[in-house]
Amino acid sequence: MKPENQIPNDQNPGGQVEPDVIPVVLADSQGIYSIGIRKVLALEPDIRLIAEVASLEELRIALQQHSINVVLVEGELLIEAPGSIQELQEISPGIKLIVEAASINKEKTVELYRRGIRGIISRSISPDLLVKCIRRINSGEAWIDNQALNWVISAYRSQGAEVRNPRPNHHLSLKETVIITCITQGMRNKQIAFQLGTTEQVIKNYLRKIYDKLGVTDRLELAIHSVQKKIVQADAVEIAISHGARQKA
Repeated sequence: MKPENQIPNDQNPGGQVEPDVIPVVLADSQGIYSIGIRKVLALEPDIRLIAEVASLEELRIALQQHSINVVLVEGELLIEAPGSIQELQEISPGIKLIVEAASINKEKTVELYRRGIRGIISRSISPDLLVKCIRRINSGEAWIDNQALNWVISAYRSQGAEVRNPRPNHHLSLKETVIITCITQGMRNKQIAFQLGTTEQVIKNYLRKIYDKLGVTDRLELAIHSVQKKIVQADAVEIAISHGARQKA
């Protein structure tokens, strides 16, 4: 990776990131846009921009060199290389990809979500929504607007698509089923924990087990899977996740 793509030492001393700080890499070929993102993130004490890169090759190197939670990546870089999402996830398992797009259509939107990206944002997104998006995606949520949500649900219904790596035997416990129902009602972990008389950490632990059992990776896929397998009613899921998407605006 070129030295000029690294964040200055006074912003990233020793390349170390404090606990509870979200490490972010920005991958964008447009330098002027990158400057704006850098200024926005520099104001947030819980977000640290670890590196700026201008190509997929530089992004691969950055992921090999740093421990990264979130990647902000220019949409054109991924669209031009369809297999790059899986490759990046293999280099750094657990990274969460946010795609920046000037414009995007239904086909590309559905394909990006299917391949594992966690959110698509406009290149004209406001600073406060950008920061909110990074925090929510880092916490394990998906970021999706109403139009993209309708596209994804429509695609899964019309094509009968299965979520990645479905597992045949669910064997959901009663409590896991209750948690899934709460998720499809748009409830956050804190609300679910309060309703069940437990802690957020316990709910997170249950969700990891649920994701593993059903072969899904986040709340959005869980909701869609619930429609397909009739774990909950389709109409209820659509209303719940549509409501959740509107809350992000």
